[in-house]
Amino acid sequence: MLVHSRKGKWVIWAVFFLLFLPLFALPLLVVLAASFATNWSGAFPSGFTTGHYTAATRGESLDALTTSLVTAVTASLLALAVGSWAALAGHALRKRGKRVLDALFMLPVAVPSVVVGLAVLVAFSKPPVLLNGTRWIVVLAHAVLVTAFAHQSVSAAIVRLDPAYEQAAASLGARPSYVLWRVRLPLLLPSLTAAAGLCFALSMGELSATMMLYPPDWTPLPVQIYAATDRGALFTGSALAVVLMTATVLVLFVISRIRTKASYR
Repeated sequence: MLVHSRKGKWVIWAVFFLLFLPLFALPLLVVLAASFATNWSGAFPSGFTTGHYTAATRGESLDALTTSLVTAVTASLLALAVGSWAALAGHALRKRGKRVLDALFMLPVAVPSVVVGLAVLVAFSKPPVLLNGTRWIVVLAHAVLVTAFAHQSVSAAIVRLDPAYEQAAASLGARPSYVLWRVRLPLLLPSLTAAAGLCFALSMGELSATMMLYPPDWTPLPVQIYAATDRGALFTGSALAVVLMTATVLVLFVISRIRTKASYR
C-alpha cells in the first residue's frame, strides 16, 4: 500500500468499509435474510422459515439450476476454445491485424446484451441454420457474450510468456504442434482456468439476452428469479438468488483450486 503510517492505514480501511458495506455487502445480506423471512413489515425482512429453499431446490427450480449450469459450462468451454484459438492465431499478426481482431471480439461487449440477443435471434431463426426454439440458441448467445473475456485474458497471458521455452523446444527438433500442446498450452493453463471461471460466472448471471431467446423447456435460473420477483414473490426469488450465488461460488472455488495446482506445475 502507498500509505505507510498506522493511522493512515486505519483511515483507508475505515473508508473502505464505509463504502463496501452499504454498497456491496448490505444488499447481499438483505437478500440472504429475505430468503429465510416470512414477512416484510419494516425496513428489513422478519420471521424465519426454510420453506423457500424447499421450493428453490425442487421441481422447476432445480431444473432451472441444472439448465443454468449446463448452459454456463457449455458456453464457457466453447468461448474458451474459440477465444484461445483466436488469441494464439492473433499473436502472430501485425499490430493493425491484432487491433482488428480485438475489436471484433470486443464488439458483443461494447453493445447492450439485449442487442446481441436480438442479433442471434434474427440470424438463426431461418434455414440453413435454424436454432430458434432450441437450447442451442441460448448457449450460442452466452458464448458470444463471454468469448471476448476469454480472448482478452488469454491474449494478455500470451504476451507475458517467456519465448525461451518455445525456442528451446523448437531447437531440439519439436514440431510446432508439439510446442503448442506440450509447451505453450501448459504454460497458459493458469490463465485458461481463470478465463473459464470468468466466463462461467458471467454466463450464470446473464439475463437480458436470455429473456429474448429461451424456449419454454430451457429456462435458466436468472429468468426464473426475474419471473418470481416480477409476480411479487420476493422471498422465493431471494432463495433462488442465494441458490444461484452458492452454485456459482462453488464452481468457481473448484476452478480456483485447479488454477492453483496448474500454477505450481
